[in-house]
Order: sequence, then structure tokens, then C-alpha cells
Amino acid sequence: MLYIENVSKKYGKTLANDGISFPVQDGEIAILLGPNGAGKSTLIKCIAGLLRFEGKIEIDGWGNKTDKAKALLGYIPEMPAVYDLLTVGEHLEFIRRAYRQEDEAYGEELLRRFELWDKRDKLGKELSKGMQQKLSICCQLAHKPQVIIFDEPMVGLDPHAIKELKAMFRELRKEGRTLLISTHMIDSVEDYWDVAHILINGRVAATKRPDDQQERSLEELFFAITEGDSSEGAKE
Repeated sequence: MLYIENVSKKYGKTLANDGISFPVQDGEIAILLGPNGAGKSTLIKCIAGLLRFEGKIEIDGWGNKTDKAKALLGYIPEMPAVYDLLTVGEHLEFIRRAYRQEDEAYGEELLRRFELWDKRDKLGKELSKGMQQKLSICCQLAHKPQVIIFDEPMVGLDPHAIKELKAMFRELRKEGRTLLISTHMIDSVEDYWDVAHILINGRVAATKRPDDQQERSLEELFFAITEGDSSEGAKE
């Protein structure tokens, strides 16, 4: 479970996150939607422990900056960061050893699913951006984290990788994992989310579930909020 309570983050005088609170349950896919500059990536980086913030973030009951929480977390950033002088295979081996993960076969399975197995001897610096993104996803799933956060995961991926990633989202949910996906691409998430939080100006402007008895679709609600429908309330 991921628990976020009253999280605020300032950059100088700019308030990027303003008292954000919501949980993400085990076996749930939560979507964080919002236009550029809404505060999505800032919140994701706060959860990952990369930024200082005010408030509370817990991963399975542990403070997000503790070693216990870090061992349970997988973080896929928008911009992949791979090691230039490690091969694809060495990346997975490094992660496996760092997290004391005994299942070597799972890393191989991930590389095969994302069409990187035949690239396992290539260095990180020799990979295209799309391949680096796929490698970043494999690395962060290799230790089988309980809570996984994705920041714009579809950017730069080819159609096959997008198909595999969507299938993996569903598989991870079925296994009881906790997923939070930040994106501004509504059409990339509309068929598998359990709860969506729409951010604007650093705040949660609306929360919606697929079974809400509302006339508006997620896309309609998103544009009503982001394009300034003043009649829209804070919750659907």
C-alpha cells in the first residue's frame, strides 16, 4: 500500500504540490493525470525519496525514505538513466544482487518480453532512448517490488513494448502489487485504471473511479477541469 498524506513541496516561492493526500491500495492501479506543470512529476519524485517535502509518505507502513520502504519500491522515471558501461545483462545482474533477488529467470523473462534479450551484450550507451526506457522498466521490476511508480512510462516506447507494459500492469495488479502511474496521455490508461486523481496547480482537483455513477467520462472530466469549467466540484 502507498499512503500519501498532506504532501506539499515548494521550489522557492513556487508551490508545486499543495497538501496532496490519497492512498493506493494493494492490487490497485491509480492514475495521476494532469497537464504539464500540474505537479505530477514532483509528487512522483517525492514518493521516490528524491525530493524533500512536507507531509507523510508511507510504503507498506514504512516511511518512504527508510531502507525497508526502498526495498519495496520500484521507480521508473520519465527520463531513463542507465549505466553507460554496463551491458543490458549486467544491469539486470546488478539489480538482482543489490536486492538479493535469487530469481535469475525473472530478469531473463523481462528482457525477452521487452525484446531486449538479443541486446543483452550491448552497453547502455549503445542503446536508443526507447531501448533505454525498456531497460529502465526491466531493472525496476526485476526485484519484484510491492509498490511501483511510473512517470510517463509510455513515452518513447514502441507499440510492442506499450502492449507488453499494459499487460504487465494487469498482471501486477492481479498479483496484489500497488501501482501509481503518472501521465498526461489519457488514451494510454483508459482501459485498466481503478482510480484516477486529476491534478491541477499542485492540488487534487478531482478523484474518479470507473464505476462512479456519473455521466462524464474520465476524458470529459479531465478537460472540464483543466480547461476551466468552474461548475466542476472537487470530487466526481
